[in-house]
Amino acid sequence: MHWIEATTLGDLVDRTAQRRGDHEALVFPDARVTYTELAHAIDGFARAFRALGVGPGDKVGILMPNCLDFVLALLGAAKLGAIPVPVNGRFKSHELGYVFAHADIAILVVAAGPAGTTDYPALVAGMRRGDGIPEAPALRHVVDLGSASAAGGFVGRAEFLQAGDTIDPSEVRALQQRVRIRDVAMLIYTSGTTSRPKGCMLTHESVVRHGINVQRSKFHTTEDDRFWDPLPLFHIGGIVPMLGCFGVGATYYHAGHFNADQALDTLEQERITLAYPAFETIWLQVLDHPRFPTADLSAIRLIQNIAIPERLQQMNDRLPTALQVSSFGATECSSNLTLPDPGDPIDVRIKTLGSPVPGMEIKTVDPESGDEREPGVVGELCLRGYAMFEGYYKDPELTATAIDGGGWFHTGDLASIDGEGRLVYAGRLKDMLKVGGENVSALEVEDYLARHPAVQIVQVVGVPDARYEEVVAAFIELRSGAQSTEAEMIEFCVGKIATFKVPRYVRFVGEWPMSGTKIQKFVLRQSLSDELQEQGITEAPRIDSRRASVGETA
Repeated sequence: MHWIEATTLGDLVDRTAQRRGDHEALVFPDARVTYTELAHAIDGFARAFRALGVGPGDKVGILMPNCLDFVLALLGAAKLGAIPVPVNGRFKSHELGYVFAHADIAILVVAAGPAGTTDYPALVAGMRRGDGIPEAPALRHVVDLGSASAAGGFVGRAEFLQAGDTIDPSEVRALQQRVRIRDVAMLIYTSGTTSRPKGCMLTHESVVRHGINVQRSKFHTTEDDRFWDPLPLFHIGGIVPMLGCFGVGATYYHAGHFNADQALDTLEQERITLAYPAFETIWLQVLDHPRFPTADLSAIRLIQNIAIPERLQQMNDRLPTALQVSSFGATECSSNLTLPDPGDPIDVRIKTLGSPVPGMEIKTVDPESGDEREPGVVGELCLRGYAMFEGYYKDPELTATAIDGGGWFHTGDLASIDGEGRLVYAGRLKDMLKVGGENVSALEVEDYLARHPAVQIVQVVGVPDARYEEVVAAFIELRSGAQSTEAEMIEFCVGKIATFKVPRYVRFVGEWPMSGTKIQKFVLRQSLSDELQEQGITEAPRIDSRRASVGETA
């Protein structure tokens, strides 16, 4: 039995520092701090924010690389009862302008990334017109933590921190003690199939309690564990696992600006015990590294990845000394919703997404009628519980559409729940293609194509078709050194899966359109639709499954 542990972001590190002061709390490739050092640095940022007039309810935007300062800004602002807004580092000026305005950001904290990465201060400076940014009328100050002194209308690092010296620590402490655990702790903008980012309001309880709960109940994390996470700190999967580690008293390692070489060094040399790559686009870079076969990763006891079962099995086979678990998660439920137990059989850990985290509920319903599905029957996944978000910021209509009268959040994902209460994923509701009246699961086609030895990553979408309404299209990233053709991939499917499921178009890609960590299928779909329209193609080539050829009959 794991007792409920709920506190505020401001109290979390202070509390752990009292018992784990000299233990390392947080490690980046270029920085290491103990719990005592981390607590002290967070206080410094809180005082500096207070000197700029930040108080309860103010929105503090954070647009910077994955680094120690990001964590200090996040927790320092939250300590005052302000609401940090981690901004997606992939956004450009158009998207940034929308988020700055919609979130009512009052203070923005920026810093430049490593050489060759985005220069966030320059990006923001390019948005300025006169004394401010027209899209962000609430913005009072921009703090550039990478600049020692003020420049270009920004507040420099030295000025920012020195201003904090004028604030009595007791003022911060008083504000810290007034924060309620059901207050909104942060505002995270999530992108999915919609064109406009949605601001998820997450409470202190939802992110802190959930982070600790997942670590204890699903990962069985102890104070001696070393948890590695490469997900961006603007992403729920970068923030909540970190908070969970702080609650348990373990050490949280962040990959910084991810590259496979540095990641492999950290995993091996730091003797990482828990790895949280989450997405195959990240973990496959580690597995495919030339040094991987000789690296000693024997300390890793558990890896959490999200991929189709075929790919999970392949990844498990390449590092069989570590247990592989999959998961369902979303920003709206503060990261992981379901996870298998490490003691579950491999089929359960790879072919299902496990059972809900204690305190969370799941069900599946008929997408049209809302009637609950029987075990084993695919329907729309719904969830509720303490970790659920409070709604979408300034969008009551969207919130009311997503959360029904019973408090269930409708995810837009398709799944079934087996007789043991474990989740089996079936793709996005909008990933169900309709080919000539036949339903086609994108996930099913992806699972089959992943068996081809040349395929590294595959994403399936539907594109318009004059004859069938829409047809299947596949975007494929090939393994290093592998070669293939569109015809070869189509022939791989013909006669093996139903003809209406066979891709009529195949496009090979070297990089993917991403929203943080997820591949944006709607971008892939639109790019191919535009290509076909420009070429005047309205009807896909037909497939003769009897003769295994393209261009004969449907």
